[in-house]
Amino acid sequence: MTLRGIIGPGRHKHAALALLVAGLAVVAASLVLSGLDLGAQALRLCLQISVAVTVCALFAAYLFIGRISEDRRQITDSEQRFRRAMEDSAIGIAIVGLDGRILQTNPAFAAMLGYSRDEIEALTFFQLTHPDDVQIGSETMAGLKAGTVDAFHFEKRYLKKDGTPVWAHLAGSVIRDEKSGRPLYLVSQIEDIDARKQAEARITEAETRWNFALAGAGQGVWDFDMRKGGTTYSSTWVKMLGYGDGELDGDPDRWLTMIHPDDRATVAEADRAHLAGETEFFEAEFRMRHKDGRWIWILDRGKAIERDADGHLVRAIGSLMDITRRKQAEERLIVSAAMLADEKERLRVTLQSIGDAVICTDAANRVTFMNPVAEKLTGVSSDDALGKTLSHVYWAVDEETGHRIGMTRPVTGEEARSDQNSRAVLIRRDDTRCSIRQVVSPILNERNEFCGLVIVFQDFTDARALQRQLAHAAAHDALTGLANRSSFIRAMEGMVDQARKDGTTTGGRHQFMFIDLDHFKLVNDTGGHAAGDALLKRVADAVRGVLGPEDIVARLGGDEFAVILKSASTTDARIAARSIIDAIAGLNFTWDGRPHGIGASIGLTAICANCGEVDEIIARADAACYAAKAAGRGCVSVAPDGKVSDDDRSEPPKPLAAAS
Repeated sequence: MTLRGIIGPGRHKHAALALLVAGLAVVAASLVLSGLDLGAQALRLCLQISVAVTVCALFAAYLFIGRISEDRRQITDSEQRFRRAMEDSAIGIAIVGLDGRILQTNPAFAAMLGYSRDEIEALTFFQLTHPDDVQIGSETMAGLKAGTVDAFHFEKRYLKKDGTPVWAHLAGSVIRDEKSGRPLYLVSQIEDIDARKQAEARITEAETRWNFALAGAGQGVWDFDMRKGGTTYSSTWVKMLGYGDGELDGDPDRWLTMIHPDDRATVAEADRAHLAGETEFFEAEFRMRHKDGRWIWILDRGKAIERDADGHLVRAIGSLMDITRRKQAEERLIVSAAMLADEKERLRVTLQSIGDAVICTDAANRVTFMNPVAEKLTGVSSDDALGKTLSHVYWAVDEETGHRIGMTRPVTGEEARSDQNSRAVLIRRDDTRCSIRQVVSPILNERNEFCGLVIVFQDFTDARALQRQLAHAAAHDALTGLANRSSFIRAMEGMVDQARKDGTTTGGRHQFMFIDLDHFKLVNDTGGHAAGDALLKRVADAVRGVLGPEDIVARLGGDEFAVILKSASTTDARIAARSIIDAIAGLNFTWDGRPHGIGASIGLTAICANCGEVDEIIARADAACYAAKAAGRGCVSVAPDGKVSDDDRSEPPKPLAAAS
């Protein structure tokens, strides 16, 4: 025990002073004894020297004890400041051992993951890390132990107490032994960046949709940014010019060298006018050299979206479209119009429409002209069509109603108009069909008299099929072919709204099932995702097979399915749910020679006027499904009026822990 510990804190100065006084008293006493005898002089001298040395040593000890006390006070203050900063920090802070154990943490980190401090300090960072991100930072840890790394930062996902993943940015440093340099522990700061990550994901998704839309329209995009030092082009546009991704990025003036010499002045003037603020948009048509040497026509539209304080361009964005075919068609029309300028208005309209299928009629609705494209699409030759009524050649009906689309002259005094129908279907003589897009234009002479019609149409079969495919893909699950979550939610919202309008209350006109597969994870773990996907398809067919055609079946995601039973009572829904459970349990699924058995638990609730919003209905059914699992799986649990009750159990209830 130290002298300070014996004397007590704050009293070491008084103790040293007392010792000093005692020493001086001894010296004084020795001086008094000097008159006794001469033989004691030597003893007195030695005693004086000893006391002097003792006093000096005690004074030095006093100074040393004071320095130790000051050092300890500074350490205590530093520890208090660190502890206060750690406790009050809005960012998570953790002191972590080299084995991953959490030695100490602050409230912010515990709250971020939904734990108490005692709970989280009983865990390791490996237990808190998302399984897919466990390896992140392993190289950093190796470097810390090897002494090559002193600080670190990276992003990874952690798991909250409820299992929800959350993105975090981890930054920190290693604390080493001052003498040996051996790493002792890590001090980490953990910042919640989940909102930022979700925003980035939404931005990426929006960009993907935007790029897909542009690619589908055949348009490219350029982005000039002075801060990034050049211009970047979308892959669609780069491919139009015959280049690979990234080949045209960089030099912002490179595109000018690719413009046809005769068009550069036009482009430069359009560019100047826009930069000077004379035009709202930059727009120009010009030729650019393809990588293979040929010239292609371009329609370029753009806009300056950012300027600096001096008005100089900082960033501009625009789109590029290959209009070569349009330009070629325009050139052909110009030449034809010059050669046939003395022809009637009918021929002029026909030539303007060349390139698509064209049929012309006179005022009596008799065919007077057909171009080769029209012959090909209708299956009727021009020689056979001329002089015949239009219905002999061309019969178009509405795709949805099947009613014929009439081709008649405008009523006297009615303004001439062009009528377009993009849902038309052309029925040929042999009863074959093709989807078309048509434009019908009346021909009027100089006296505004009706002279006939010009019908311009295109084969739209492939585009229409693509539209239907895209619409189907947007509303259905790609794996099972069932309705996907978004289309299912829309259907439920419509039914809830209708129930409110009808005033349907307890019992409901429709019933909602939440289906969760039992023991499905084991199939994935043993057979892989291919086995799981194959089994999900079988489950989808089984569910669909026991329900009526008017019922709606959807896959919500993973191994979760949902069903809307239309115009069904709770009793009907229980019977249907039982049938679904039996159908799934009866699947004889084998993968790689190994049989697999799964089951299903179902939560059931009504869709009625007072059942709340769609998410509340789903939550109720989900809770009921959870109760079914807790009751032993393979059974139905009904949640009427927001309360869960078990029904149709296949076996006695089990404790919740056993059913989880």
